[in-house]
Order: sequence, then structure tokens, then C-alpha cells
Amino acid sequence: MIERPLNILALTFDQLVFEMQQRYGSGKYHATGLYREIYRHNNTDIDRIKEFARSSALIKKLRQDLTIPLSPVVRLQQDGDLMKFVSRLADGFEIESVIVPMGNRKTLCISSQVGCRMGCVFCETGKMGYLRNLNVEEIVGQVFQVKAVWGINIRNIVFMGMGEPFDNLGNVVQSIKIISDQRGLDIAKRYITVSTVFIDGFQDLARLNWPTLKLAISLNAPNDQIRSQIMPVNHIFPMKRIQKALLAFPLQKGSNFFFEYVIIKGVNDAKSHARELADFLRPLHAKVNIIPLNPCSKTPFIRPTDEDVQQFCDWLIAEKVFVRKRPEKGVNVMAACGQLGNRRVNI
Repeated sequence: MIERPLNILALTFDQLVFEMQQRYGSGKYHATGLYREIYRHNNTDIDRIKEFARSSALIKKLRQDLTIPLSPVVRLQQDGDLMKFVSRLADGFEIESVIVPMGNRKTLCISSQVGCRMGCVFCETGKMGYLRNLNVEEIVGQVFQVKAVWGINIRNIVFMGMGEPFDNLGNVVQSIKIISDQRGLDIAKRYITVSTVFIDGFQDLARLNWPTLKLAISLNAPNDQIRSQIMPVNHIFPMKRIQKALLAFPLQKGSNFFFEYVIIKGVNDAKSHARELADFLRPLHAKVNIIPLNPCSKTPFIRPTDEDVQQFCDWLIAEKVFVRKRPEKGVNVMAACGQLGNRRVNI
């Protein structure tokens, strides 16, 4: 029987310890060195790992079994100090990830699916439809590529790229366990945000008892009528259900839910809409990220002016809503919010 590869990009540290014990009769000592050197330094030269100095037989076995199935980066695009990179998966699908400088810190926006089944009409990924979930190593690999291979110091991870994270929750949760492990990539959960458009999975997430993980809800409308027009998922998860689920969610004391609101001129940007939105948010610990509609293919919608966006923010502030305008970065290379999308290519 051929032993399956030891796929370290899909394993938590504890799982690696278990695999080392089961396969080689080794354990935590060697797993610590292997996990540290690969995840922190992209060092696959096992001979150079101090924990293996007297383990030539183990080194030989690991050289045969160890695999790091990193998807190759096939395109890079820059817009000022922002960079989008496109990774080609083993089956020829492509995914997009974005490194966004935020002052002297960097945020990495990662994908969780190829395409998306949510069908939001203002989103390029939604126009692709659902193609498949990313597996754990494809999600973790986006972070590994930037932090371990390129050596870029990433402070924040946001699951705001291609796909609906809650539609692939099992793999997303496993990825967060790996990304946040201090012995490896070491990005604490308080610096990780998961963005979602619906509430399936809230209870599963709550049971994990990860109080510092940030949750962002893509709302984009002040009422069910408008939200159903631009986000078909609202027919299944209307706003009242979302509000009820959030009120029941065990939010850490002093924390907030983040709400994303894409402003579409003439659709959801009136003063009455700001008042409705404020009423919806009032029972919740809420902060709102205001995002002007970004151009995508074949859209009938109109992007608001800067004045439109500021006016809507002012109306919300007058209603005592905490508002933050999302800095506009990456529009010129289709890397901004709602612009990511890549179909299958020939290989």
C-alpha cells in the first residue's frame, strides 16, 4: 500500500504531530522543527533543521512523503502599492488574492471558492456562478505564498476574496486554525475577518469559542425589498433573520459586528435608506464600512460620486452610526471590492 503524501499545508500542528507519530514513531519534537521552518521560513531542506540533526532515517522518509502543493502564481498586477496575484489551481481554475497596504501594515484578502453561488448582482465573482470550493491547502497556500515564500509581513487576513466563506465553512475553519497557529504562520484570530452574506454556520462558528475572530456581514441594503433585488440570498435569509441571529451570537464584550454596505447610485443611497439602515443596526454592536460600487462587467448600476458617498455617511453619522469609508484601492486592476473573478483557463 502506497502511503499518502504528508500534505503540510492542510495540517494543523496537532495533526502533524499525530501524523509523525503514526507514520514514523516520531512526535512533537520533530513536528515543531518541521512546522516552524516550513511555515515561517519556507525552508524545506530538512538537513538544515536543527531538530533533525541526528535523524537521517527520518529525513529520508520525509523527503519521500512531504509535499507542499502550492498553486503557482501565474499573473501579478499592481495599482500603486496594492498588488493582486492570480494562482492557477491543479485543475486549471484560477483564483485571485490581493495584498492591500493599510498605512504601514498589510492586509491580505483571500478567496475561499472558485466562483460563488450567492449571485449578488454587483459582484464579478457572483457573475461566475459556483464552480467549486477551495480545499484547505488552496486557502492556506494564498497566505503561505505571501508570508513564507515572498517574505511579506502580513498583519491582517480578510476572507473577502472570491466566494462565500460560510458556504465552505469546514475548510475555512481548518484554514483559520492553521493560519493562526503561533508555531507557524502566526496571524492571530483577532486579525482575521470572515465576511458573509448569510447566517448558515453562525451557530457552528459560535461553538468554536473564538471570541476574537471578526465577523463582517455584507448587507448592502436598508430593507428586504432592495436587498432581495440585488442579493438573491435575501429570499432565504431576510434581514430580520440576520438581525435575530446576530443578537444571539456570543459577541465578545467590547467587540462589534462589521457591516459592509456597497452604495449604488439611485438604489440604496437615499436619506430614507440611511434612516432605515440605522434603525436596523440600532440593537446591534455595529460598525459600517461604506464602499462605493466598483465597476464590473455588464452591470446596469451607476457608481456614486464622492459627494454621494460622503452625503450618505453624514446621514448615518447623524443617526449615531459608526461609519468608515473603505479606502479605494485596486479599481484599475479589478482588485477592489466586488471586482475579483476568474473563469477556467485551458491548461
